[in-house]
Amino acid sequence: MSVRFEHDFAILAPFRPSTTFDNVVATRCAVVNFTTDVRVFAGCVTGTKRDWPTVVATTVASVRLAQTLAHTELRLSEVHDDETRPTLRMECVHRETHASFHGFNRAQAAVVEGAILVSRLFMLPREKVDSEIDYLRIAIDKTTGDDEREAWQWLMQAIESHRAKDRSVE
Repeated sequence: MSVRFEHDFAILAPFRPSTTFDNVVATRCAVVNFTTDVRVFAGCVTGTKRDWPTVVATTVASVRLAQTLAHTELRLSEVHDDETRPTLRMECVHRETHASFHGFNRAQAAVVEGAILVSRLFMLPREKVDSEIDYLRIAIDKTTGDDEREAWQWLMQAIESHRAKDRSVE
């Protein structure tokens, strides 16, 4: 899902169908977490892990990640409906910083890019996925820590599971 910030607003653009879209429209709020724990990205797109420790948000009726660098709390202002990719204009009502951001190392960036690939397996050609994974694997092999290794494994398992389903359909 895309998130971009414009002044005091966040623009969310989830694809349909989307649990995120349904939840935001139902609750009229959301929280954007800023984290370098790439297991969160990989866990969300693969469904491997979704039970991250959370705490109650400060101003909206939601939760935030307990171990996040920062978070922004949002209230729904407008819905621009679209059959494929609606946009949600969200007012930023609270921002909090919990720790400094020192950037992503190469392995963390590779996991984030790998998670994006996994989220698009249904629409990308196999060759494109394989060439991107081969390139990203260089950073994983050279700079990974335990968390990145675990997240990368989840992504590789998701690709294999996706391909196994494709083979069973053929």
